Parts: sequence; C-alpha cells; structure tokens
Amino acid sequence: MSEIAKTIIERREYLFELLVQHIMLSLGAIIIITIIGIATGIAILHQSKSRQLVLGFVNFLYTIPSIAMFGLFIPIIGIGYGNALVVLVIYGLLPVIRNTYTGLSEVDPLLLDAAKGMGATPRQVFLRVRWPLAFPTILSGFRTMVVMTIALAGLASFIGAGGLGQAIYRGINTNNSSLILAGSISVALLALIADLSIGAIEKSLKVKAEIARKKNRILKYSVIFILTALVVVMALVRFVKSSAKEIVVASKPTAEQYILGEIISQLVEGNTDIHIVRKFGIGGGTSNIHPAMLKGEIDVYPEYTGTAWLFVLKEPRINHPDSLYSAIKKAYSDKFRLNWICRLGFNNTFTLALPESTAQKEHLITLSALAAKSNEFTFGAEFDFFEREDGFLGLNKVYPFNFKNKVELDINLKFQALENHTVDVINAFSTDSRIRQMNLRVLKDDKLFFPAYQAGIVIRNETQQKYPELSILFERLEGLIDDAAMLQLNYEVEIEKKSPNEVAQTFLKSHGLIE
Repeated sequence: MSEIAKTIIERREYLFELLVQHIMLSLGAIIIITIIGIATGIAILHQSKSRQLVLGFVNFLYTIPSIAMFGLFIPIIGIGYGNALVVLVIYGLLPVIRNTYTGLSEVDPLLLDAAKGMGATPRQVFLRVRWPLAFPTILSGFRTMVVMTIALAGLASFIGAGGLGQAIYRGINTNNSSLILAGSISVALLALIADLSIGAIEKSLKVKAEIARKKNRILKYSVIFILTALVVVMALVRFVKSSAKEIVVASKPTAEQYILGEIISQLVEGNTDIHIVRKFGIGGGTSNIHPAMLKGEIDVYPEYTGTAWLFVLKEPRINHPDSLYSAIKKAYSDKFRLNWICRLGFNNTFTLALPESTAQKEHLITLSALAAKSNEFTFGAEFDFFEREDGFLGLNKVYPFNFKNKVELDINLKFQALENHTVDVINAFSTDSRIRQMNLRVLKDDKLFFPAYQAGIVIRNETQQKYPELSILFERLEGLIDDAAMLQLNYEVEIEKKSPNEVAQTFLKSHGLIE
C-alpha cells in the first residue's frame, strides 16, 4: 500500500490528468447513450417489426469484442477520443434500450385503461402513469450502463484516447505493479461511486426480491458449472505438461519479434524432438519476459543488446558493439544465470521519424534540430518508451525536447497515428518496414544517445544444460540476418501481410536450416 500511495503522490498530476480525461470521455458517452437509448426504447414500444430489428442488431453489436470494435473503427474514424466515444456508445446502448422498452411495456394495462377512463390524454397517460411506473426498470438499465461505460473506458488508452487505462497499460508494459494498481483502483472507485449514487436512487424506487431469488439460483448452477470446468481444464493442463521434452519460446508484441520467435521455434522443431510452447506477443516486452525467464516460466526469447544493458542491467552506455556484447554475456551469466547464445547480425536501434515532406519543410535532419523546434510538434510513442532510461527519459536529458503534446499509444498504432495526423513525430526502430513504405525521414542521432541494439538469443542456463543440442542449433544463426534481411522479413509481414510462420519457414529453408 505504501508503494501505491507513493506512486499516487509522485504522479498525482499525471493521474489527475488521466482522471479528468476518463471522466470527460465516460460522461460524454453516458449522455449520448442516455438520449439515444431512451428515445429508441420509446420508439420501438409499439413497433414490433422495428423492435425485433433494433434489439437484434444491438445485441449483435454487443457480442463483438471491445478490442476488435476499437480496431474496426480505426480506418474510419482514426484513433483517439472520437473512436473511443463511438465504441462506448455502441456498447452502452443495449441495457438502456432494453430496459426502457421492458419497463414501459410491462406497466399494468388496467392502470393505463383507468387513466384513459378518467379522461387523460395519451400524452398524460405516458408522462403521468407509464413513465413513472417504468422508471425504476429504466434506472436499473442506466445504472448498468454507467458502470460498464466507466470500466470499458479504461481500454481507450489502447487507441490513444487517454484515461486511467493509460496508467494501467503503462504499468503492464513496464512491470510497475504499483502503477497498475493505482490506475485500477482509480477506475474501480470511479465506477463504485457512480454505482452507489445511482443505487441509492434505485433502491428507493423498486425492490427486487423475486429477481434476487432467481439470480441466486442461476448463480448456484453457474458456480457448479465453472468449478467443474476448472477441474477438467486443470486435468488437461497437467496431462499436456507431462511431455518429456518441452521448452517455452517467448517474444515481444511486434512483427519483428513474432518473426524471430518463429525462426527460433521452427529451427528447434525441424531439427529436434523438443516440443515448443509459443508465448508470443507478451505485453510489456522485456519488462515482463525477463522476470518470467528468471522464474523459469520462459526458456528462450530474442532480445536486443541495448535493451539488456540499459533497461535490464541499468548500466552506463558502452558505444562499441563488441565490447557491449561481451559485457552483457558476462553480466547475464553471473547475475541471472542466463546466456546470450548468439547475435543474429542486425542492429535494430531506436530512432525518431517523421514524414519526409515535413522534414524538408522544416529543414530537420538531426535530433538536435528537432529539439529546437519541438514545441511545434506532437510526439507519439508506446507506453513503455516514456518510462525507459534508454527511451524518452534518457533521450530528453540529452536533447531538451519541449513537445507541444505527448501521446501514449499502443506500439502497433504509432504509424496509424502519424498517418492520421494525430501525432507529427514518432519513435521507431531502424528495421521497421513502414519507414520505407510511408516515406519517413529517420533523424540522425547527432549526439549518439542511442546505443547498439543488436538482436540476439537469450536462453536459461538450465535449459541449455538440459538440451545441449540447442547451443549448436542457435549458433548456426550467428550473423545470418543483417539489417537488409530483417527489413525485408518485416516488410513481408507488415506490408505484404504474410504470416510470421510462413516468412520464418521460407527464411530457414532458403538457408538450409530446415527441410
């Protein structure tokens, strides 16, 4: 708790900004949902054909995973607030429309007839009889929608819309549990306050004893089903894990890492009887993979020398690549019992990039030149780049950037943000194929901040000792993939949309490493 409190105090301005963003996004969505949802619920009250169509369509939209929905709207709306608002509205409509219609339709017809018999007009019947009686049910749907919207708004950070989810995702990507909890608790408290406020009103209007009884019965059967399913799954997992030979290969959530993960996996599968468990695309990259390696949950993964030295070991920069590699091998072996078994041959260092047209217009060639004009640009990068000493924290000490705005994005949305003009400058990797595809200018690191990021393979010592044949196999990859080769492999996956599996297989076969 003390660590969480410390994080909240130290990052109070950052968290307060995210809280305001979260409230504004949620409130905007709630207002729109309420207006559209209630109006639609009223409209379909006496329209059976329209009712079936509307409820069926809204139910269908509700079944689409939220992450997929965010992604589907990127080509149409782009990333950011607009995308998040549309998705939140779509997901929030179902409980409001359904409860509005249900509440209005279940009012006792005898009461309506009595009102009509007393001379009430249709408008008076609706406003003074039907609506007041239906209001508790409508409020129940509204309550569900509000809590759900506040919680779902946490995912908006994946598409650069801000909110408290940004703190959670940054924490995941940097293995910062206190930041994860600070963001999570903030979202939970916000939703709880809203729920209790609406619940106090709802409680005074309607008692749901019968519904509670039915829910308890459903809950009982659900618990029995879940427990049975868990027993079956645990039995299956134990059976699968009984395999005599098995290693876990992991990768970070980038196309390049997926390719390298497949190259490693297929090389082993094609030359040994060892079974490979693939754990690719792990969020947070090194922040989460390295601790898992130390725990024995992962056996092998591709890593970069600069990341290992500056981010994991937190050592001062060594500019010479060979000296850096020798120092890393010794430090990893002595400190972690991990072995850097080979270098693959390419250097995927960090860089900053922007459209060539902008670079020409502003006469930008170096990072120093960008720093001098940084107040004119919006900078975008993935969450953990802002937390790393070999990322923005260290870069900003060497180059005094004062960007107009900084946007935190999922690693796979940076180029989309640049294309949509959400940001003007992004961080990138030198072997990223989209630099060539989008005609971007890579700015020169004139003060030599970024060290070498040569790719290599890291393996646990215990795994290497258990399967000595892996050492011979991986050494065959030494220096085999230069910058141009990796750029081409990335291009095939990212631009030509080939699968990493296919690209890796073709590469290994072309070099005679598998049949």
